Amino acid sequence: MTLEDLGKKLHEMYFESDEGESVAMIHLFGVKYAKEIANLGVSKIDIAKAAGINESYGTEISKGVKLARYVRVK
Repeated sequence: MTLEDLGKKLHEMYFESDEGESVAMIHLFGVKYAKEIANLGVSKIDIAKAAGINESYGTEISKGVKLARYVRVK
């Protein structure tokens, strides 16, 4: 998976989320794609930029990646 692929997935999850759920979708993205993010070795800020969202959301992506060790997607 490329940076562009991850950016597209995050863009979709963020902009297609229900009202008030956008940050939760960023966390979910981090959980779902933690392995791909780690394998790619790019910064979370770069992923946020590729998704067309504020780069400060890189922190929220990191939280999701960390949560991936403890949770699973239903």
